[in-house]
Amino acid sequence: MTDETHAKRIDEATGTHLVGHEWDGIEELDTPLPRWWVYMFIACVVFAAGYVVAYPAIPDTPGMTGWSSRGDLTKMLAAEQTARAPRVNAIASTPIEDLQKNPELIRIAIEGGRAAFKVNCVSCHGAGAAGSKGYPNLNDDDWLWGGDIAAIQTTLIHGIRVQGVDETRFSQMPAFAEILTKAQIQQVVSHIRVVSGQDEPGRSAAAGAALYAENCASCHGDGAKGNRELGAPNLSDAIWLYGGDRANLTETITKARYGVMPYWSQRLDAVTIKMLAAYVHSLGGGEASPAPAPAPAVAGTPAAAQTAAAESNGADVGV
Repeated sequence: MTDETHAKRIDEATGTHLVGHEWDGIEELDTPLPRWWVYMFIACVVFAAGYVVAYPAIPDTPGMTGWSSRGDLTKMLAAEQTARAPRVNAIASTPIEDLQKNPELIRIAIEGGRAAFKVNCVSCHGAGAAGSKGYPNLNDDDWLWGGDIAAIQTTLIHGIRVQGVDETRFSQMPAFAEILTKAQIQQVVSHIRVVSGQDEPGRSAAAGAALYAENCASCHGDGAKGNRELGAPNLSDAIWLYGGDRANLTETITKARYGVMPYWSQRLDAVTIKMLAAYVHSLGGGEASPAPAPAPAVAGTPAAAQTAAAESNGADVGV
């Protein structure tokens, strides 16, 4: 029997023509496609052809309508920037120390900074800004370089230990493995654990106090309270960037630490940095801005006269 004769056979059970193929006694039915499916297929082909002509379906072709999702996004972003412009301009024109004088403006700045923090800072400081070993906790009140809003802004702008940035925050603690013996380093560790309230005084700590005065007090201070001008941490509290246990203190003194933070002025605009500073300052450890220095008195003014009178009487003039 030829293939043509075989193909004309009709399956008795279904009344459908057989295709003529057979696999181990199983034959294939030549079932016609439903008409509705054929019509849908033709309609889809026609629609696709029209879409290619009307919309940018082919690369580098704008389509007859000129519409694109990218264009829609551009319009939406432009509209959002227009809506935000008054607030952004208000923040930009307000000195950062004065932001808190305007409750609505500082609220907007904090919310903007919160969004910027999630995008740029959580990888190091964590989602809750609690930090981790080597990355400061921004919620506490321990600050290496100052915790008022302007000081935070300065740190964000210039970064910490950034090569090639003249105004970057910079401090350099020597690796005392090259200066002290291992036994002496352990004595200094003992002293620090005493001044931080972790251990009781002893002979090792007493010897470490003399070594501390000779090698460490110039930066950290006689009372180990630190020095923000030098970026020297306070060693007398319970807040530690790398850990206050004996092993971590030994490693810090032996090898020193040189953490780096990028300078954000190369990545973020000035308003975003200002909002970031406002957000970090609001987390709980932010400090009040220092009072401005009094302006010098001008001769002939009441203030000048008062100063002159006080000086003539040998009194101290205070504010």
